Amino acid sequence: MKSDDDNKLSGEVDILQGRATLQEDLNRLEELANKSFIKFNKYKCKVLHLGKHNPRMQHRMGSTWLEMSSVARDLGVLVDNKLNMSEECAAAAKKANRMLDCINKGITSRDKEVINPFYSALVRPHLEYCVQVQFWSPLYKKDVDRLERVQRRATKMIKGLGSLSYEERLREFSMFSLEKRRLRGDLITSTGWL
Repeated sequence: MKSDDDNKLSGEVDILQGRATLQEDLNRLEELANKSFIKFNKYKCKVLHLGKHNPRMQHRMGSTWLEMSSVARDLGVLVDNKLNMSEECAAAAKKANRMLDCINKGITSRDKEVINPFYSALVRPHLEYCVQVQFWSPLYKKDVDRLERVQRRATKMIKGLGSLSYEERLREFSMFSLEKRRLRGDLITSTGWL
């Protein structure tokens, strides 16, 4: 029997008809899965209610009531029920910091020519994953600062740059702040300018 992951079903449930339609879709999905010998792990299936005035209806798959969740992962990005990206920012910063720790412990050279490529290839992608395609972007200053702290830390690793200001280290690194990179991405996306 095959197991299937990463399926999403959505619907607008602000009226009774919408709620019934979503439940009917779940029933059809269950039927199709049974006919195709696909097994859903119903205990991993979650319901994420979006919006302030969402009635938070319970749904079931077959005879199993689905658990409600305040956070879900979509395309590898954590999304909460208020579409707030703070949890994603925290997770991205944590992954990036772990990778930066590996570089710090595993690479003895502190030359710009060595650290910069490692940072660009192994750390920054965690801080920018899906940002350039506008799936998520930090909204609050605390989240922007949390991500930027990782890059600040990376630029301090370079021999002879630790005493310079962040802006001076970025110039030495020939880099922009993550915030400026996001703004550039926004401009490219919205105007087609490169």
